[in-house]
Amino acid sequence: MKEIPVTLIESIKIGQTQNTDAGTGCTVVICEKGMAAGLDVRGGGPASRESELLKPLAAAQYIHAILLAGGSAFGLGAANGVMKYLESHDIGYDVGVTKVPLVAQADLFDLTVGDPFTRPDPAMGYEAAKYAMEAPNYKDGNFGAGCGATVGKFGGMDTCMKSGIGSYALQIGGLQVGAIVALNALGDIYDWKTGKKIAGLLTPDKTGFRDTCELMKNNIEKVDNKFTGNTTLGIVITNAAFDKTQLCKIAGMAHNGYARSIRPVHTSADGDSIYAVSVGNVEADQDLVGTLAAEVMSEAITRAATSAEGAYGFPAIRDLQ
Repeated sequence: MKEIPVTLIESIKIGQTQNTDAGTGCTVVICEKGMAAGLDVRGGGPASRESELLKPLAAAQYIHAILLAGGSAFGLGAANGVMKYLESHDIGYDVGVTKVPLVAQADLFDLTVGDPFTRPDPAMGYEAAKYAMEAPNYKDGNFGAGCGATVGKFGGMDTCMKSGIGSYALQIGGLQVGAIVALNALGDIYDWKTGKKIAGLLTPDKTGFRDTCELMKNNIEKVDNKFTGNTTLGIVITNAAFDKTQLCKIAGMAHNGYARSIRPVHTSADGDSIYAVSVGNVEADQDLVGTLAAEVMSEAITRAATSAEGAYGFPAIRDLQ
């Protein structure tokens, strides 16, 4: 077993674009030939598009792109730009008069970070797709959908931390399994290997951590507005051959990676979602791939936290060391 860059997984292209001043952006994963895809949503407040396509009873057996973006529900129009680019390059489902690109999208809440009125739009989606196809530019950190990502927000934005987007992938023989995650959680972040807290709710002087779960236990009364929205968005990518029913299960198993690394997780204030996609024909055991999916997702979360740089007044891990 060896680590590989997620960008080396066959048949995918990844592009990112961001508006650094506004604190928002897009990350798109494209498979020109189409990819089988499943989805598991565990958070209580998702913002998404074309999720119904990924249910086992839906007719479509593959999609062409997954877009992760900021802007909350306002950013869902960015997929129109991805569709425009793909259609212009003859990529999509053939309906006779044209080809319809099938683009799933999920958005995180970053409106309290930079400019709340600048959100991902079709132009930004088009640019991300163009980068993916013509000049793939994926990087961990404050890029793409991770541009405005933050964590540890139970005490409000004054004591949260900057996070970003992260990735990790493994190869065993011919099998490849990787993950990309835009980390934007209400909860605290832990290194899944050591159990050590690495990011999250800060003390008022911002020199150390508080424990979100313990703080919640000290106030059992209902909190109506947990600072509006959060949401961690992940994509598991494998070259193993699975259909979307199997991929829905793999996506569900990948949520174990969220649970190992984020506390609390899957709250009513998060829209936590994981896509799982198959882009190859390697024969592999579904439960093995699901187990690996959880591991690569946890490590991708660690990378999303540790690769971030402080921005918009929010410190990152490196600022506390």
